[in-house]
Amino acid sequence: MAEKSDSSLGSSLSGLLVHCWHPHFVVVEKPSGLLSQPGLGPAQSDSLISRVQAVLPELRLVHRLDRDTSGLLLLARDPLSLKWLSGLFADRKVHKLYVADVHGHPKALSGSVRVPLARLSAHPPRYGPHRDGRSCLTLWRCAQLGDDRSRLWLVPRTGRSHQLRAHLAAIGLPVIGDPIYAAPGLGSSSDRLHLHALGMSFSDPFSGQRILVRSLLPWPERLPTR
Repeated sequence: MAEKSDSSLGSSLSGLLVHCWHPHFVVVEKPSGLLSQPGLGPAQSDSLISRVQAVLPELRLVHRLDRDTSGLLLLARDPLSLKWLSGLFADRKVHKLYVADVHGHPKALSGSVRVPLARLSAHPPRYGPHRDGRSCLTLWRCAQLGDDRSRLWLVPRTGRSHQLRAHLAAIGLPVIGDPIYAAPGLGSSSDRLHLHALGMSFSDPFSGQRILVRSLLPWPERLPTR
């Protein structure tokens, strides 16, 4: 039997919503605009891991989300858990579901993007298609159509930096509110990036039980239509 958790059962940790408390790990919700870990310099010292370690110093990041991406983030509560959970990510045994609102409409109801990505610039960090890039695979399905935008379910089969944002831009569907990958003018069309880590599932390495965690959409459920 799977162990389920959702936002209706959540509590808080250092002001952050907790979706799942477990003896060996915690799943929290990262807000858009907050770094997963500190960057360089005092201006980038505030981060999710800094905040939660002020309350529970033993917590460690198992993976990261981009600063502007919101959603589920897995934290280990001890060194052994960190090793085992990191191994699940390395072996691609953690299933992740994202949702994105994008500019434009896809040409099909579902598809995949197999485009190798490489870092094209450092400031700001930008990734894009490159023949010498790292192999990447993103699966997508259209969930909803609006006037000039669409909502997509996204399943990354690999975990490259900026993979979802770069892949969607590469197929002409940049994420709404993306200041890096959207065309000039489109990146400022929203007060935040419309990319959210919505779901996560994996086998508990200690019990073998299936862990299912689900968040809620942080923006309106229906896209605007005429």
